[in-house]
Amino acid sequence: MTRDTEIPPALAAKLLDELTAIVARASALIRAISPATVAHRIKPDQSPVTAADEASEAAILEGLARLLPNVPVVSEEMAGRKTPPALDHSFIVVDPLDGTKEFLAGTDQFTVNLAIVTRGVPIAGIIAAPNRGQIWRGIAGGKAERLRLLADGADQPQAIRTRRWPAQGAVAAVSRSHLDPNTVAFLDRLAPIARNPSGSAIKFCQLAEGTVDIYPRLATTCEWDVAAGHALLVAAGGIVTTPQGTALPYGRVAENFRVPAFIAWGDPAKAAAVGH
Repeated sequence: MTRDTEIPPALAAKLLDELTAIVARASALIRAISPATVAHRIKPDQSPVTAADEASEAAILEGLARLLPNVPVVSEEMAGRKTPPALDHSFIVVDPLDGTKEFLAGTDQFTVNLAIVTRGVPIAGIIAAPNRGQIWRGIAGGKAERLRLLADGADQPQAIRTRRWPAQGAVAAVSRSHLDPNTVAFLDRLAPIARNPSGSAIKFCQLAEGTVDIYPRLATTCEWDVAAGHALLVAAGGIVTTPQGTALPYGRVAENFRVPAFIAWGDPAKAAAVGH
């Protein structure tokens, strides 16, 4: 492959097992590190980074260098040090440990995220929850599934699908640590709706498997926090848009890979009904 090679969904599907194995190996490295004793430092954005973040990133970058040596990679811990020259075709976006605060607290609310983005659209997503022993993955226009996480891969795939918006008992996934006032106000307008606080990209996984109905994030965030979940959710039958109903942009080098506010819906018909 060359740097201007595009990875279409059909090729991404062929790579899915190998990419899953890369994410699984990174997850095993994280599990081998004790959050009670690991040293951490605070980055300029006031978020923590640990040896687990760095070990996971190194393993993923090594695996991607072997599998897709000419495809640019954007990874959270690398982003401040090295920017790919261009992201016009396909690139891979990685969060080696999404939810470092949750990891340090010893919870199961952190993930490893990997996505393929082609021409600004996430077409494949893999999300692993190391302390839950689960991995979710999906291909645009293809299937979404949940698997049991193994040390070097995953097995026992189970197809997952979003659910229709329920007449009663709708549930919103909300951030455990970043619930902003705009999101609260939006949910109040949708009331009555229950709120299910979760960490990291697990909220997208809950949407994809039909245990929650909506995940609004009405504040900016980073591409590596969203891209894998975006691809997974679309594969499972959902959608992700801005609050105005437009496509969520990716490959925003000039914006330091920030994406605008978004709403993730399990049921596209409900999104259309409320004007999103």
